Amino acid sequence: MKLNLLSCFAQRPDRRAIIKCIAEISSNINETLSKELTDILLEGDTIGIEIEDKSSGSALRALRKLNIDYEFKA
Repeated sequence: MKLNLLSCFAQRPDRRAIIKCIAEISSNINETLSKELTDILLEGDTIGIEIEDKSSGSALRALRKLNIDYEFKA
């Protein structure tokens, strides 16, 4: 399943938690790339990630908990 992470609307985003979350839920992103993507996301740009279908429910909950807006990518 592909997702676009649109923005993080948390008042004070937890950068480390976002890095860890992206690295854990994505099927092809390591922690180094996750750091770069988190910086891009927090600057206000959209990023695309791919997650495994079997873990999609917990991944989406984790993103909502971090106040990250997302949309499903076609």
